[in-house]
Amino acid sequence: MDALESRLADYLKRQQHKDLLRFITCGSVDDGKSTLIGRLLFEGKMLFEDQLASLKAESARVRTQGGDLDFALLVDGLAAEREQGITIDVAYRFFATDKRKFIVADTPGHEQYTRNMATGASTADLAIILADVHRSSELLTQTRRHTYICSMLGIPRLVLAVNKMDLVNFEQSVFDNYTAKYIAFAKKLGIKDVTCIPISALRGDNVVGPSPQMTWFHGPALLPYLETVEIAEKEEKRALRMPVQWVNRPSSDFRGYAGTIVSGAVHPNDKIKVLPSEQEAVVTRIVTYDGDLEGAVSGQAVTLVLDRDIDVSRGDLICGEGDLPMVADQLAAHLLWMAPEEMLPGRTYLMKIGAITTETTVTALKHKININTLEHTAGKTLGLNEIGVANMSVARAIPFEPYAQNRDLGSFILIDRMTNQTVGMGLLDFALRRATNIHWQDLEVSRESRASQKGQKAGIVWFTGLSGSGKSTIATALEKRLFALGRHSYMLDGDNVRHGLNRDLGFTDADRVENIRRVSEVARLMVDAGLIVIVSFISPFRSERQMARGMVRPGEFIEVFVDAPLEVCEARDPKGLYRKARRQEIPNFTGISSPYEPPQNAEIHLESSKHSVEDAVEEIFAYLERNAF
Repeated sequence: MDALESRLADYLKRQQHKDLLRFITCGSVDDGKSTLIGRLLFEGKMLFEDQLASLKAESARVRTQGGDLDFALLVDGLAAEREQGITIDVAYRFFATDKRKFIVADTPGHEQYTRNMATGASTADLAIILADVHRSSELLTQTRRHTYICSMLGIPRLVLAVNKMDLVNFEQSVFDNYTAKYIAFAKKLGIKDVTCIPISALRGDNVVGPSPQMTWFHGPALLPYLETVEIAEKEEKRALRMPVQWVNRPSSDFRGYAGTIVSGAVHPNDKIKVLPSEQEAVVTRIVTYDGDLEGAVSGQAVTLVLDRDIDVSRGDLICGEGDLPMVADQLAAHLLWMAPEEMLPGRTYLMKIGAITTETTVTALKHKININTLEHTAGKTLGLNEIGVANMSVARAIPFEPYAQNRDLGSFILIDRMTNQTVGMGLLDFALRRATNIHWQDLEVSRESRASQKGQKAGIVWFTGLSGSGKSTIATALEKRLFALGRHSYMLDGDNVRHGLNRDLGFTDADRVENIRRVSEVARLMVDAGLIVIVSFISPFRSERQMARGMVRPGEFIEVFVDAPLEVCEARDPKGLYRKARRQEIPNFTGISSPYEPPQNAEIHLESSKHSVEDAVEEIFAYLERNAF
């Protein structure tokens, strides 16, 4: 067995040095993706087994470092998908041939799973777009969408696998007509490297070898193409970029900065700069679990030790000297929206870009992109699976590079702050000019000084509740009491503000978000002026009330939930709005045709149908006194 073990070890060593191709298969429902992957896995397995045939003849059981070789496991997931009648969101499969190793991302074709396709494509070197030419001679919307996303994500090579050629009698004219339409579409996207291959995944034609049914096709079969297509090498000559994942300090005499190098290379004695702080230092050691290195390149996870102790935090970027990336808080980006709830400009989301998580707002949707025509269309919001170009404002300046230059530093996801669900993904294009032209002006008179001059503590008393709940009535009574006591306050009422500052806004969800954003900014300025600001707005969404809370310091925002049942509000109906809403004369009316999200942890909860205005004011006033306002 010594000779067998030696030969097996040599064989496994050769396998380790094969290069790896990551690719994705995508297409519409029933285009044949699972059938094609199953055949690739089976054929890849057979080719792989051929190389072990002589070893298997000598031993009935061959063991590797990972355990027994069991090729049936390769297709178990696909069998489960068929047997259970379900679609697996994203399935990553590994297989190998004698020439190359492969990781394939199998993504479902359903439109609602477009987010999974984008996830699988984000790390791919190549994409296989399947098209069922028997179903339609025209490009389907989902085919166009997947192609656009591949282009957007910068995948350098596409393979158009024109499937089910057996159902169209292997006609060359059908293949030629379809590929001509696809290549014309791809050219509009700037895609230059498209290889078109006619196949029958079910029969195996042109999957592993040339098909005798299509002698008119002189290109490579699919698997030989995948085995030989050139993979772009990582550009180690580019400038060093290493996002800091964590600061490693196991002992008092050791401090290292750990992360994965995403481009370039680093060596001891190299000068580095940390962004955004622009602190400089020199690398003294490159530490790994297996010992120190004389150099590290893109893709390696290392810990850098510097010649001096500097302030570095998670999310900071270690760069080489010179050729630094941009640092900005106003950015332009392409967005793919992944949630059934619309993207609303003005709403605050969490942006996760590398190791950084920060708040961000879409300040303007510049245009949407029509997937079928590639036209730019106007719009205020993005819906599920829609793609657009937007301006974004980030809560902190971040170092980044355009996605076209660096995938790792130019891509991000958006997370809903209330549900923690991923709702979108984006690719950064460039910094907006305003990001470098606008700077904070330091003010020498503080908010504490202004508030002290008035004998009070500044803050926001934010009333929320349905129309007719009694918000304005209670807020007005509170303002009168504060005024009588010589306190300095100002009331922002929803109707009053819509006569001036917000007169251009309607009542769609997007306009409601912008309505609250503007009022929150005004209230923040008034708090800086030392005032007690009383805000009376329906403010139906928790996300925007949370945004308003985040604009001031902890303890300066008091949320007052004026709670009244819908039937009580309708019975009061002081402005006749509910009657009009019931007659469908007012669209998007909160409580009737538009949702209201009640507070979950308001500082003050008033049941206005059970308490008088005077009692409500007394409760609020007592809270203000207890908290030194």
